[in-house]
Amino acid sequence: MRDLVGLPKAHLHVHLESTARPGLVAELAGREGVAVPSRGPFRGFREFADRNSVLRGCLRSPEDFRRLAVEFCADEAAQGTRYAEVTFTAASHGERLGDLGMPLAAVIAGLREGQRAHGIVVRVLLDHSRRQSVARLERTVELALAHEEVVGVGLAGDEAYPLAPFAGVLREARAAGLRLVHHAGESAEAASVREAVEVGGAERVGHGFRALEDPSVVALLRERGVAVEVCVSSNVALGLVASVERHPLPGLVAAGLVVTVNTDVPDVTGRGLAAEYAVVRSAFGLSDAEVAGLAVAAAGASFAPGVVRDGLTRGAGRWLG
Repeated sequence: MRDLVGLPKAHLHVHLESTARPGLVAELAGREGVAVPSRGPFRGFREFADRNSVLRGCLRSPEDFRRLAVEFCADEAAQGTRYAEVTFTAASHGERLGDLGMPLAAVIAGLREGQRAHGIVVRVLLDHSRRQSVARLERTVELALAHEEVVGVGLAGDEAYPLAPFAGVLREARAAGLRLVHHAGESAEAASVREAVEVGGAERVGHGFRALEDPSVVALLRERGVAVEVCVSSNVALGLVASVERHPLPGLVAAGLVVTVNTDVPDVTGRGLAAEYAVVRSAFGLSDAEVAGLAVAAAGASFAPGVVRDGLTRGAGRWLG
């Protein structure tokens, strides 16, 4: 079985704040006088979200955000990631700190530094909590349009909150050239996936595994070629799936969907992207050719320039020999 670090990979679903190294988390928590946030187990999404709020609240200075971004690039490169789309909650941090643009500007500066140092290509997706206002999403879109490194925006957070109130802003964002990726079908049922695609214009769906609960939603994803960003270890850690072995990833593949492998919250799962691929390969008995197929699917579903996508696809072929 081939070494999975050597497989050139695209990483499409990972939250920047959840990539903080344990040393950085401990350092920031100590500085802010708070307990180091627990890595679980969690009793549902709300408990996980509350934990995340503690960590995010420790990020304060431009140097905090810059360092987080530089270390992200280093850690992804070490996992064999060649291209990443990292999700960042820019407007939330900016409003909290009284400087709307600073967190994103500092992150982009760090990503530029990290890309040069580690030979990786990184683009940014800005997310917006469904629990927050339409006005904040408008500010998120403004931030996204101000930086060429930002390729898209999307809704995240508690899926019990509807997407419909944000549809107008999302249409304007798409018309302005931004790509749309929404979390759905993780803690909420298949109907949330349909809403993400039909109302929210999603080109990919974050998580999306509960689409299997409704064959018509599966057909919608298949017919429109909407990829799902599967995060097996995260779903188990958050208590949304009982075990890795019981994860519905094989069913998504068997249904003919575009399935990509991602980490989501590596600080909670303790697994980088190569380790996540290893978990998937072991749990579902995948051949190296099937694993390479997942990597090729991620490249094709990415918003990377064509030359980057083609390079990833060729790299997967070389990995197979």
